[in-house]
Amino acid sequence: MALAAGSGLFWSFLDARLTRDLLDWLPYLASGFVMNVLISVLAMALGTLGGVVLGAMELSNARVVRAPAVAYVQLFRNAPHLVLIFATTYIFPFEIVVAGSYLPFPDWLKAVLGLAVPACAYVAEIVRGAILSVPTSQWDAARGSGLSRGQTLRWIILPQCLRRALPPWMNLYASITMSTALASLVGVHELLHAATDASTAVRRDDFTIAVYLTVLAAFFLFCFPISRLTRRLERRFAPR
Repeated sequence: MALAAGSGLFWSFLDARLTRDLLDWLPYLASGFVMNVLISVLAMALGTLGGVVLGAMELSNARVVRAPAVAYVQLFRNAPHLVLIFATTYIFPFEIVVAGSYLPFPDWLKAVLGLAVPACAYVAEIVRGAILSVPTSQWDAARGSGLSRGQTLRWIILPQCLRRALPPWMNLYASITMSTALASLVGVHELLHAATDASTAVRRDDFTIAVYLTVLAAFFLFCFPISRLTRRLERRFAPR
């Protein structure tokens, strides 16, 4: 896939007119990709905050606390991202009222929420698995020191889980980043939407091929280093 993208871009630069058109549109495409990155960062930030809480709730001894978290994770881990983006787009209003003032609720922010919902479920499972991987002797030692379960989880278990959770968290971030392209279907100006605008404006088959290969190359160049770093961290943090 990477070879095809690279070869396509190489051949496009052999055509002076095509190269000129592509360079003219690159700033517009770049502005769209900035939106992809912004959506992915915000979605993962919200997903991580909620996922840490849900992951801890899944391990609670109280059924009334554990059951809602388990239900949320099972429901939204198996929900298509596109469906969730459409759902948040049409469920939330186009503007909200704050202190008597009407504030816009843009589509890109709805896309953030749509991707944060499944990200939260996946992070919860990452956190739960990382917590369970900590030896039970750590819990026993903390209990012997007089710490409560919540204090043990906050000050002893979660810091140890960071190294175990980081590789799958990074892998999830790369997946969420690729899913941000779905936001173009609800009118968000991101890279794929910008590429469609460029293709419609120029109306040449060779340019259309080149611009979509550029989209492919942009996502690859952003996500591939994350994937490589994830594998390196997995080997580094693997138990010996």
